[in-house]
Amino acid sequence: MIDGAGAHMDMHDSAADLSERKRRRIRLARLEADIAYFQARLEMIGEPKTANQLTQRKAFMLLLETVSTKVAQVRRARPV
Repeated sequence: MIDGAGAHMDMHDSAADLSERKRRRIRLARLEADIAYFQARLEMIGEPKTANQLTQRKAFMLLLETVSTKVAQVRRARPV
């Protein structure tokens, strides 16, 4: 038999779980927005014509790879 306290605890756990899922979805959306930004910057740079552009391209490629790996980890950890 579930008393009032037990029922309240189940509701609290569910609320905490929903809150965690919401945070995970927001985090994933932010990471995906970062990926889109890095891809856009790479498109804008195109084929580097200067040392500065080459450096930017390398930096954005590294950031894109790192964030893409993080997105994959978040998705594998707990599907949204």
